[in-house]
Amino acid sequence: MPALLQKINADFLDEKMVQLYLFRDDLNTPIVDNPHIAGNKWRKLKYNIQKAKEENHDTLLTMGGAYSNHIHATAAAGKAFNLKTIGLIRGEEHLPLNPTLQFAVENNMQIHYIKRSKYRSQREHILLDQLEQEYGKCYYLPEGGTNNLAIKGCTEILNDININPNYICCPCGTGGTISGIIASSKSNQKVIGFPALKGDFLSKEVENLLQNYQNSIPKNWQLCTDYHFGGYAKIKPQLINFIKEFKQTQNIPLDPIYTGKMLFGIYDLIKKDHFPKESIILAIHTGGLQAIAGFNQRLGVDL
Repeated sequence: MPALLQKINADFLDEKMVQLYLFRDDLNTPIVDNPHIAGNKWRKLKYNIQKAKEENHDTLLTMGGAYSNHIHATAAAGKAFNLKTIGLIRGEEHLPLNPTLQFAVENNMQIHYIKRSKYRSQREHILLDQLEQEYGKCYYLPEGGTNNLAIKGCTEILNDININPNYICCPCGTGGTISGIIASSKSNQKVIGFPALKGDFLSKEVENLLQNYQNSIPKNWQLCTDYHFGGYAKIKPQLINFIKEFKQTQNIPLDPIYTGKMLFGIYDLIKKDHFPKESIILAIHTGGLQAIAGFNQRLGVDL
């Protein structure tokens, strides 16, 4: 097992008198020789897979976009645990398949495309009976894999950390990972989430997830919505340049949807003196590196 906690070294960190650590959950691969099941996606899946097995399900059904880390990880986990998988993909079919969907198909996932308007409706008003009538008996995983069992898995992230940070930073998609981190953090620690999506809707989502998970909503967290770079699948030259430079200087790859945006935001906030001197900042690398191939292909970049 490689060292999962890595200190980031940079002159401006010394000048600002703060310490920045990156927890490499992307390197945490509990399934031997299967790097495709790692990071927060494995933490979200593991208790759900356990429950699916206990309930004698043989099929996982889930939803996601065409470049979804969750779709990618669910396909890999299904194959590893001898479970059939069905992926409901937002949007129209495009051939040839992008690297994410090609991987899913190669790992025996059945792909079904859903028009964006219908996808939104199904995501917001899931009727399991209706899904089972259409796709057969299945264990349903929400978009992004986020539910109470996923949050339970994400509460364990901080168990693997042997420092006592003042700030814990996390990229956000559906809100499951940051909910787990908030639920397991200390009251004197500040948790900062960096949403990949544009808008401020996620705060209410996180509140609902926490209320449903533990019947309380801690106050020690906030979302920083200034670093979405236009939205989920949008990137800009300054983000591309940051990811490339970070890899050159730290020898750590970042994905352009989640961790790249988060680290860009953390660097910017440090430079703007958002964090007091002597602060210890912990950033969570949740993985998602599979998305790089799709972005390189789609946008003609080289990350």
